[in-house]
Amino acid sequence: MEPRFFITSQDEVPTIEELEADQAARSAVPTAVPGDVLTGAAGCQGVARGRARVVMDPADAVDLEPGEVLVAPITDPAWTPLFLPSAAVVVNVGALMSHAVIVSRELGIPCVVSVEDATSRIPNGALVEVDGTAGTVTILEG
Repeated sequence: MEPRFFITSQDEVPTIEELEADQAARSAVPTAVPGDVLTGAAGCQGVARGRARVVMDPADAVDLEPGEVLVAPITDPAWTPLFLPSAAVVVNVGALMSHAVIVSRELGIPCVVSVEDATSRIPNGALVEVDGTAGTVTILEG
């Protein structure tokens, strides 16, 4: 069971039943197909194309190849080495001063943050175009 990312008060702490309903709703997220454009917030400008590599934990990134697009739920300093070979970065959660944006700007690679359900919607291995200026991710091939 995955808890909600953001809870502002004790009144918002979900019950087990609510968590199960959230999980069921998340698993019903449709996979993006060629031609779909996912939107988020522009993090670091630039455009890059590459195969999407969905990584849920930085320790499990053994398949990440140079030139691939890193697709992650959120990043923190443990993810930083994964940015080096990546052509671009896409994250489910982030803002203008988030870790993903700061590191992407330092490395000069396109970044789009706050792409809702990116790790569920973007197929692993799909050819994608990340436009860090417009804050979009376009699925080119499945």
